[in-house]
Amino acid sequence: MRNSQDDPSRIEQLRGEIERHNHQYYVLDDPLIPDSEYDRLMRELLELEARHPELVSPDSPTQRVGAEPLAQFDEVRHAVPMLSLANGFSEQELSDFDRRVRERLEHEGEITYAAEPKLDGLAVSLRYEKGRLVQAATRGDGARGEDVTSNVRTLPSVPLRLLGEGWPEVLEVRGEVYLPRSGFERLNEKARRLGEKAFANPRNAAAGSLRQLDPRITAERPLDMFCYGLGEVEDGPQGASHIESIGLLAGWGLRTSPELRSVKGVQGCLDYYKDMEERRQQLDYDIDGVVFKVDRRDQQEALGYVSRAPRWAIAMKFPAEEEMTRLLDIDVQVGRTGVITPVARLEPVGVAGVTVTNATLHNEDEVRRKDIRIGDTVIVRRAGDVIPQVVRVVPGLRPADATEFIMPSTCPECGSELIRDGDKKVTRCSGGLYCPAQRKEAVKHFASRLAMDIEGLGDKLVDQLISKDLVHSPADLYRLDADTLSGLERMAEKSAGNLLKALEKSKETSLARFIYALGIREVGEATARSLSLHFGDLEALESADRETLQSVPDVGPVVAMHIHTFFRQAHNLQVINDLLESGIHWPAVETTPLSMHPLAGKTLVLTGALSRPRAQIKEALQALGAKVVGSVSARTDYVVAGSEAGSKLEKARRLNIDVLNEAQLDTMILSGKDQ
Repeated sequence: MRNSQDDPSRIEQLRGEIERHNHQYYVLDDPLIPDSEYDRLMRELLELEARHPELVSPDSPTQRVGAEPLAQFDEVRHAVPMLSLANGFSEQELSDFDRRVRERLEHEGEITYAAEPKLDGLAVSLRYEKGRLVQAATRGDGARGEDVTSNVRTLPSVPLRLLGEGWPEVLEVRGEVYLPRSGFERLNEKARRLGEKAFANPRNAAAGSLRQLDPRITAERPLDMFCYGLGEVEDGPQGASHIESIGLLAGWGLRTSPELRSVKGVQGCLDYYKDMEERRQQLDYDIDGVVFKVDRRDQQEALGYVSRAPRWAIAMKFPAEEEMTRLLDIDVQVGRTGVITPVARLEPVGVAGVTVTNATLHNEDEVRRKDIRIGDTVIVRRAGDVIPQVVRVVPGLRPADATEFIMPSTCPECGSELIRDGDKKVTRCSGGLYCPAQRKEAVKHFASRLAMDIEGLGDKLVDQLISKDLVHSPADLYRLDADTLSGLERMAEKSAGNLLKALEKSKETSLARFIYALGIREVGEATARSLSLHFGDLEALESADRETLQSVPDVGPVVAMHIHTFFRQAHNLQVINDLLESGIHWPAVETTPLSMHPLAGKTLVLTGALSRPRAQIKEALQALGAKVVGSVSARTDYVVAGSEAGSKLEKARRLNIDVLNEAQLDTMILSGKDQ
């Protein structure tokens, strides 16, 4: 009989055995023992843990399910943003992508790409510390997601602790949670048997399963996960190429795509694309395209990022499912940034498992190019299997009374002039701060930290103020009183007092912050500061013509047009006047050449979790002449440290390098003064 003193070592031995068998079964699809033997090992572990509850650990195979239902998901801020990918739909777009890559790298030969299927599931980030799973989060908006750790722990293909050795101290793994087709059919068959509503498609089923507040429900769903990349990595290897990094993940017990390939040049990419398209229906999971990534990590770093996507990757989508229906009407919608989009109102039609009644027509030029008329019979598809759009007209079915679409000349929400956005074929409302459709975003932007920095004025409070018709423009914020605020949901007397103090404090600002707060199209914090330094006061900026505006660094014809149009709108000038009358003021600006900015020529390193995507911060710094690099050395001037900063922060301290928090960096960017 086993001595009870041996139980702790036997428990550890059983955990290791069970995890290895989980990996063989769920990851490698190559079980080494029959189910009965696996069940025997699990029963033995359960019995020993019941005998020694003090030895039960969160990463034990017995603890995959057990958390109580949540009231709501907590927010998680990604240490490294989960960026989206640029999409392509044609051979020409792929060729253009490859050409841009080679030109930027000054590379004459063929580029080596890593090719893999693009799963149609839910993007998730796994965080391992010292080899143990400590957090799982959804992608969310790329900067912030939801904490779904309890649910992801129920996925048998996700190791609770990494296998092997040599893994980093901190390892963030990015991947896609999906529902296999076979599991989807079983799930829907069960729903039909119980008289419940069936899921429309595997993607919806996966998303709904992963976002259950009760992890026991998630555990009943046959979810799986493929890992396809890295986020934050500290103190450990990450590979010199994408394929090498995926190999490391596989060695540490994570499930990776068996379809990952190395391909050469455009032709190699096209061959892979066609092969996957032909075999698409043979797979046990849905894919909506393939992803091509520049394989070498040094080349990825050299290419960098644009907006919210890497320059070194592209997602090539497969043709989407199409259906035919009748176009009943065309009207326009005003987006939160003022974009005017023609929208087709359709006779309801089922496309890819979803009933479609509306579809985007993108812009006026697209309507003209496709000759789409009200009353036409049209082909509708879900672009990328997500956004419904009208593909083309069926000419032979056009009725005699079909009518052409006429784009309005004024905004349907506020009556402001509509303007074309340069060469982008986009029409926008010029109402800005005045337009109701843009009001929420305008007020939120105005109150944000880099703008007027009104502490306590969060998104939910802004939604309340606008929905209750208390705020029509940012100027109305300064007319709020304690009685009005105290009557709002979750706003007690103390909270109302704190917000009023924050509003009063925000009146003392800088010209650069004020310009940025106005939300002028394509005027970011760096451009706002350049305008401030160039003109020195608001009156000079307001009266500047387009030619004068283009003399400012980083202000081209399109940005100059946006600025000039903004200051020509009487209602925008009225809002500015109201803001100044409320007491907003700033010290006199001493005009300074951009080359004199304290960050010009400096080398910075960003580390830890920051409040906005690093690519955005990097862009603002580069506009000021600074250089942003990935590693700390004696040549580094500043390290900008967010929360949970690790080895880079420690190294900066050892080398006596100046460390800034994000607020200090923002102050330097906008004020042009050293800390």
